[in-house]
Amino acid sequence: MDLKQVAKDTAKVLASYLTYQSVRIVIDQLSETNPPLAVWLSGFSSKGKIQDGEAYIQELLLENQELGFRVVTVREYLAHDVVEFLPEMVRANIQQANMEHRRQYLERVTQLNWSVPSSNPESSIDSEPNLDNLSS
Repeated sequence: MDLKQVAKDTAKVLASYLTYQSVRIVIDQLSETNPPLAVWLSGFSSKGKIQDGEAYIQELLLENQELGFRVVTVREYLAHDVVEFLPEMVRANIQQANMEHRRQYLERVTQLNWSVPSSNPESSIDSEPNLDNLSS
C-alpha cells in the first residue's frame, strides 16, 4: 500500500470537491446579484468537467476570467477554513461508521431464526425443562 499515493489522490478529490462547493456558492451569490450570469455559470458547470476541479477552472478561466478567479478565491477560502477540521472529523466519522457497520453485522449474524421448528422436540424452546434432575 502506497500511503503517499493514497494521500495525493485524496487531496486531488478534496480539491475537486471544494471546487464544486465553490461553484455552488458563487452561483448562489450570483442568483442574488446577477441572475443571468448565475444561469450561465450553472449551464457551463453542467457540461461535466467539474469532476476534475483543475480542468474545470482552466476551462472557466478561458471562458470567463472574472468568474474563474472568483471560484478560485472562494475555493481557497473554503480550503483554509475546512481543511483545519478535516483530520479529526474524518477519523471520528470513519470510526463511528465502522462501529455501526460492525454492530449491524453482529446483530444480523447473531439473530436466532425463531420460525424454524427444532428437529429435536426435547430441546424446543416451548418445551418445559426437566427440573427433576436438579434437586439431587
